[in-house]
Amino acid sequence: MSLLAGKVALITGSSRGIGAAIAREFAKEGASVALHGRDRAALAEVATVILSEGHALRSGSEEGKDRHPPGGEPRVIQTTGDVTSFADIEAIRAEVEQSLGPVDILVTNAGGSLTKPGPLESIAEDGWHATVNANLTATFLTIKSFLPGMKARKSGVIITMSSAAARRPHPHSPIPYAAAKAGIQMMTQHLAAQAGPDGIRVNCLAPETILTERNDQQIPNEQKTMLVAMHPIRRLGTPEDVARAAVYLASDDAAWITGVILDVSGGAVMS
Repeated sequence: MSLLAGKVALITGSSRGIGAAIAREFAKEGASVALHGRDRAALAEVATVILSEGHALRSGSEEGKDRHPPGGEPRVIQTTGDVTSFADIEAIRAEVEQSLGPVDILVTNAGGSLTKPGPLESIAEDGWHATVNANLTATFLTIKSFLPGMKARKSGVIITMSSAAARRPHPHSPIPYAAAKAGIQMMTQHLAAQAGPDGIRVNCLAPETILTERNDQQIPNEQKTMLVAMHPIRRLGTPEDVARAAVYLASDDAAWITGVILDVSGGAVMS
């Protein structure tokens, strides 16, 4: 039986890379999936791939009659909105609930580093705020929108996204990004303690270097070889490595696991 059959999942930042891989794996496991991103064309590509793998495609604007019935045919919809705006997130939630039903699994994947590595004193104030907002604030606002419904239903799974940058200090890490991701980890564990009595599990994924399409193109082959040598498992990670970890944490196989920071790092981070 599919691990996520009958569940409704929203994955923010799922137009490409890790988020898109999570959406595909969730759909393969029977979940109805709400994609989210800013690039409508990229979202449509992900939805088309999911459709080609055997899942029904629905427009996010369709009426509630297309809501995903428990155990029925999974659906996939596309949503857009600024996850640093609570009003936009509330609109996304209303759209998903109307089209698919209440969200059972929330993955706050949207984020990224908006500053280059460098000395702390060289970091521009607007760059600091932009990176913290895109990661920590966006995660906070997204959870703030969806958590009340989960509490009312006494069930739910939340998966946040950190990074190896928050798991170990490095002189060349972008400090605002590392600090924001470390904040997500602590927020995850505080929330796990708060929300556990309401039947809600909250865990965090912390990937190391992942060969997304963008990284594969941007990282020189010589640097890839050096990075591989830093991992006890002698390869770099793939989006699917992270996606399969997300499926596990979202499923009932992890029913007694909460407040965990799971390193998906090929052994480069051990704690």
